Amino acid sequence: MLPQEAIPAGPAVLRLPVEGDADQIARACSDPGISRYVPFMPSPYTRDDALTWITKTVPEKWGDGGAYFVVADPATDEVLGAAGLQPRDRFGASDVGYWLAPWARGRGVATAAVRVLAERAFALGVTRISLLADVDNIPSQRVAFRSGFAHEGVLRGAGVPRGDTSSDVAVFGRLSTDPGDPITPFLPFFPGGSLTDGVVRLTPLTAADAGDHFALASVPDVTESHVPPRPPVYAANELVCRYARHRWLTGQRIDAAIRDERTGEFAGDIQLTGVVPDLGQAMLGYSLLPAFRGRGLVTRAVTLLVDWAFGQTPLRRIVAGTTTGNTASHRVLERAGFTREHLVRGLLPGPGGTRVDDLQWARTRD
Repeated sequence: MLPQEAIPAGPAVLRLPVEGDADQIARACSDPGISRYVPFMPSPYTRDDALTWITKTVPEKWGDGGAYFVVADPATDEVLGAAGLQPRDRFGASDVGYWLAPWARGRGVATAAVRVLAERAFALGVTRISLLADVDNIPSQRVAFRSGFAHEGVLRGAGVPRGDTSSDVAVFGRLSTDPGDPITPFLPFFPGGSLTDGVVRLTPLTAADAGDHFALASVPDVTESHVPPRPPVYAANELVCRYARHRWLTGQRIDAAIRDERTGEFAGDIQLTGVVPDLGQAMLGYSLLPAFRGRGLVTRAVTLLVDWAFGQTPLRRIVAGTTTGNTASHRVLERAGFTREHLVRGLLPGPGGTRVDDLQWARTRD
């Protein structure tokens, strides 16, 4: 597919691997973060594994019509990672893949390698390149956006086997006709990973929050407020937590934990869902465990999230819905600067097949 020659790539250079790289490759691939996301990576990874990859696997990839390089430091020739392209299929499409050594991360190396491979491949007639990443591999998904690859969906169970199941894979793609400009996420992550006002802290949900998230959803009045109001299923709560950062990065929704700043305890959750970029609108939701109620934590959380959204995202309008009898939620919204707009009769599904009126609120950017 590509000539077997070194390719300059900004902070790196792509070149063919040599046997002298074996020790560095073995050291890099001993990192659990690599073996976790690269299918069929030996674990533990030895020098012999590296030599097999250099002398057998890489030549076979080139022989099949693909291309694979080590990514090296242009000044010292230190191995920083590896990157390559699969042979193009009958429609002229290919896949790009890469891994990066722990000591090379955070320097833009992977993005530079992916961009230069894509540009070289498109110049040789490749029509499309796919980039696949596990849904919880956020750094790789950020590389995709920075390399001009658009998010296209999720393949369930198509990734690295873990126990009795396989991981879900996020799909990104770039066409030869795409501009290739870096894609800015509609919903950026919190600066430093969280927001705090000194009393509450908001953090993205993770798989580690699944138990707390399920316990919250099982509280009777929280269950009743869900749409539809039915008992939670642990697997569904676990999925919400596991997918949270992927859905956040790809602009679908925000799911965050509300935590007690002093103790770090999980107190509740808060969401921005129903994101409509063309309208600049999203819908607010929140729940709190009974033990943390009556302290103003939800009002603080709502104010934190909405102020951040209006200051750091294109959102200009955030709406919220409540039942007519949920006076506690009405007070939260009023204190957080929301205005009551209108009543929609029979909008929400209620228990036993009933319909419930929805009292709608909104706050717009000043």
